[in-house]
Amino acid sequence: MDVVNFVKTNYIKNLLDKSIRSDSRGLYDFRPINIQANIMENTEGSAQVDLGDTRILCGIKMQVEDTKEDTPDEGNLIVSAELLPLASSQFESGPPSADSIELARVVDRGIRAAQCIDLADLLIEEKKAWTIFIDLYVLNYSGNLFDASYIAAMSALMNTKVPKYEDGKAVMEQRVKKLKVDNIVTSTTFAKINNKIILDPDENEEYVMDARLTIATDKKNIRAIQKGLSGAFSSDEIKELVDRSFEKHDLLKDYINSNTK
Repeated sequence: MDVVNFVKTNYIKNLLDKSIRSDSRGLYDFRPINIQANIMENTEGSAQVDLGDTRILCGIKMQVEDTKEDTPDEGNLIVSAELLPLASSQFESGPPSADSIELARVVDRGIRAAQCIDLADLLIEEKKAWTIFIDLYVLNYSGNLFDASYIAAMSALMNTKVPKYEDGKAVMEQRVKKLKVDNIVTSTTFAKINNKIILDPDENEEYVMDARLTIATDKKNIRAIQKGLSGAFSSDEIKELVDRSFEKHDLLKDYINSNTK
């Protein structure tokens, strides 16, 4: 560890020993959240989310495809994530990294488990259905990509319009109805640093954290959990964080709903 990172690590840890964060937030406070919906013309839905200085862009594209043999009465949903090199010196161009794959899978898992989209509603006709592509682009990394990506994905889905389909083909230039979204799922990511637990770690806090826990919930149920790093959370800590995740869900859901057009 170089001198700069050594000083930064000690600074953050010493502050947290006093239950103080470097940006003066409470231990369980989010950074400011800003959502801009429908900012991409050539998509069926889109949203840009700023969570503090972390910025995520989500674009939704829909495509008519043949149904799968094992799910002949359903469409499909595919989530991808790209960590753009311009977002951070840590990110490199090339094949998807382990971090980008994890990000996409965690968001995909929560949306599917919460049944936000009824895949049966995507069926158009026999053997033809819509596939929804949820593409996440990290434009600036400053910590906590999971929560920002969930907000971006749900905001984009809530503002998605379905293209017209006639005479056996999609008319992509004509969007005739809003996509039916049956549920909203959000996530809360906690970091453990020494014996302190915080919500929404920024980039510096992620650098020194011992463990990470992301909990995706809707109004009533846990829909996905992802643990990161080698540190541990006790069973009592997890129970408390689950409760806090449900509490924060209402806040995040209000942000998403207030930016639905």
